[in-house]
Amino acid sequence: MTVTNTPDVLSECTADVAMTLMLMVARRAGEGEREVREGRWTGWRPTHLVGTKVSGKTLGIIGYGRIGQEVAKRAHHGFGMRVVIQNRSRVAQEVLAQCSATQVDTVEDLLPRCDFVSLHCPGGAANRHLINSRRLDLMKEDAFLINTARGEVIDEWALTQALMFNTIGGAALDVFDGEPCIAPDLMQCGNLVMLPHLGSATREAREAMGFRVLDNLADFFAGRDPRDRVI
Repeated sequence: MTVTNTPDVLSECTADVAMTLMLMVARRAGEGEREVREGRWTGWRPTHLVGTKVSGKTLGIIGYGRIGQEVAKRAHHGFGMRVVIQNRSRVAQEVLAQCSATQVDTVEDLLPRCDFVSLHCPGGAANRHLINSRRLDLMKEDAFLINTARGEVIDEWALTQALMFNTIGGAALDVFDGEPCIAPDLMQCGNLVMLPHLGSATREAREAMGFRVLDNLADFFAGRDPRDRVI
C-alpha cells in the first residue's frame, strides 16, 4: 500500500484562517455579525462589544512546522506580536530568529505567558486532548485559544467549561472532535468563534492540492517513489 499527502501547498491559507480566527475572537466579530443579522443592533455606544487589542500581544504557537511558522510571520511582522513557541524538537536558531521567537520546553511553560495560543501540532493518539482542563487552567483568564490543527487536540468538554465559566477569554475553532458533528454545549458558548474546517478552502490551495495528488499518481504509475509518500 502507498499513501501520500499534499504538504506545503496549504500552509499559507491555513495560516490566514488562524489569523482570521484570532482577530474574530479578539474583536468579538462573530457576536457582532450575529447581532446585525438578527436585527438586534441599536447603534454605536462606547461600551458595546468591547474586545481585545491584538497588536503587540504575546502569541504562543504549539507546533512550529510549516503552518506555525507562517502564522508567526503574520503575527510578528504584521501585528508586532511577540512569539513564544513549543515544539516537540528543537527549532534551529536561524528559524526562530526570523520572527524573534522564543522556544520553551513544555506546553506548561508556554500557556501562562501568552495572550493568544494557536495550535498547529499533529493530531492522533499522542496529542489527543493535549489541551485539557489542567492546561486550560494555566492560561490567562483573558487569553484566547485558536485551533486550526485537529479537533481531537482539545478536550471539548473542558473547553466548554472554561468558556462558560469565563476562565479564559474565548476560543476560535476551525476543527472539531468528531466533525461535522459538534458538541451541543459548544454551540451555547457566545465567546466561541466556529468555522466549518475552512483552513485550505481557497481556490488556489485546493487546486494546488489536486495537482500535487496528480504528481504523486504520476510518480507511482511510472514506477518512481512518490515525492510525498508517507507510507
